[in-house]
Amino acid sequence: MPMSLLSNRGNKGEKEMSFLEHLEELRWHIIRSIIAIVVLMIVAFIFKNILFDVVILGPKNPNFITNRLLCQLGEYLNSPSLCINTKPLNLISIKMSGQITTHITVALVAGLILAFPVVLWEFWQFFKPALHESEARYAKGAVLASSLLFFFGVLFGYFLLAPLSIHFLSTYAISDEVVNQINVRSYIGTITSICLATGAVFELPIIAFFLTKIGVVTPTFMRKYRKHAIVVIFIIAAIITPPDVFSQTLVAIPLLILYEVSIVISGRVIKQKEKERNDFMNDDNSETTEVANK
Repeated sequence: MPMSLLSNRGNKGEKEMSFLEHLEELRWHIIRSIIAIVVLMIVAFIFKNILFDVVILGPKNPNFITNRLLCQLGEYLNSPSLCINTKPLNLISIKMSGQITTHITVALVAGLILAFPVVLWEFWQFFKPALHESEARYAKGAVLASSLLFFFGVLFGYFLLAPLSIHFLSTYAISDEVVNQINVRSYIGTITSICLATGAVFELPIIAFFLTKIGVVTPTFMRKYRKHAIVVIFIIAAIITPPDVFSQTLVAIPLLILYEVSIVISGRVIKQKEKERNDFMNDDNSETTEVANK
């Protein structure tokens, strides 16, 4: 988007901002975003016990809510294989500075996740002046929806995929002579990648919204290639989950629902664009008629 378009288009009478003024404004938005990340990072760093003992290390423990519910379901269905993470997983740190660097890294990731809505809001404030009133209204809703979808995705990955992945990867063995001694950084990296991946994937409706707005996709296109999308969804599910059908299906189901929601959202965007086009044409015809009558 050309920087000249970032003038306060909605506020008539205000002069256009220069290129350097735009850079200065963007700089302050970035600075405020970084401050939010750093502040939340410090909070996460201070509350070390909650961050690690409760949040990060929780999914590997037998008393974690997902592990307990799956065990109860396994007992009810007489399927012992559903009972996962029955034994606590011992983690190791193999570097002298391993635990302090892990503490800092995890606190930074926690700060990024918690500050996600703030960062989105700051960039929304930067681009808002370049939008028409109707575009700004929709984009404002998109910021809130994007934040909620991201957090839903992170929670989905944390409470469902993480325990399943931990169980599969920690119990898988190529030989009885090889013992799994899991490094804490490897464990945390797995948890983080799962949660961030599902958080990003849950943004599918927002992506569909903006792609429809710029004319890249349409609901007709998405319906036509629904079968192809289903295949892609199952491939994505296979990538971000352990290689078992149960986990892949658990991930694929919400993604399929999100795809259908994306079709509905795309359809609403198309209808809104057609309405705006018709309103514009009607106004133009009215002005032409008035001129002709005069």
